[in-house]
Amino acid sequence: MTGGDPLKRPDIYELVEYAAKRGVRPSLTPSATPLLTRDAVIKLKESGLARLAISLDGPTEEIHDSFRRVPGSFQWTLEAIQNAHDINLAVQINTTITRHNLKYLDDMIALVEKLGIVLWSVFFLVPTGRGQSIDLISAEEFEGVFEKLYQTSQRVLFDIKSTEAQHYRRYLLQRRTEIRRQGGVPPDKVPQFLGVGTPDGIGRAPRGINDGKGFAFISHIGEVYPSGFLPVSAGNVRTESLASMYRNSTLFKALRNTENLEGKCGVCEYKEICGGSRARSYALTGDMFAEEPCCVYEPKQKVQKPSKTYLKVLV
Repeated sequence: MTGGDPLKRPDIYELVEYAAKRGVRPSLTPSATPLLTRDAVIKLKESGLARLAISLDGPTEEIHDSFRRVPGSFQWTLEAIQNAHDINLAVQINTTITRHNLKYLDDMIALVEKLGIVLWSVFFLVPTGRGQSIDLISAEEFEGVFEKLYQTSQRVLFDIKSTEAQHYRRYLLQRRTEIRRQGGVPPDKVPQFLGVGTPDGIGRAPRGINDGKGFAFISHIGEVYPSGFLPVSAGNVRTESLASMYRNSTLFKALRNTENLEGKCGVCEYKEICGGSRARSYALTGDMFAEEPCCVYEPKQKVQKPSKTYLKVLV
């Protein structure tokens, strides 16, 4: 459950409790504000919360607060993490990589390693809302971040996953292939898309997910989207079941069909485990099936002329 700030909902504890009683392992991403008190963290766990996911976008107060544009956010975040640790509530950190904090990534990794988390979820910017394309890092810089994440994953106890950087899976497979080719044994760490579990019981998808593929986002008014970054609705849970929309809607079925991918994504040998960020393609080109704008990889097969038939139908 995310927002905005889900703690602004007066019924948030009831929602968490209901989800837990239905067999869901709920996690929550609150904003770091004065609402995120020690008592609130305790009540969330008592309601059945499995994991507290909190944003940390810089290694220092100055960097983080300037990114979040909320003075005091950095300190509130660290206090919330400590409060969660005090009651044995698992913590996930979300970090958005942009041009604003890219040069501090090494310092960010050093900080995250000290915080006793179960998962570091690294978000790669999709230029929507306040996220402007000028803040988007280049395709080459994506690869540099991938290398740092890979190296970090070999020494830390927590899991690392990427969000809206589906081509990190391609990078991991290339690294493993390279190690085997050199006669080495790939590290024991399992790549993020092969179903890694975490100590709080929240498992990971057995294959790489994507916008609308293993993932759905429900807005506060019930609109169902392929992700929180792809603002094309498949319908509303007030009038149709979530399962039906996920399984049968034209939008979700088209996004899961890799034959609809265009440009180099459409011919890429990694498209079944990657597929590129459909949200970023949509944000930058207006076409959710266009090739991933921030990928340097050139497929072995030559790119054919793309078709935009499905874009016209869906949008």
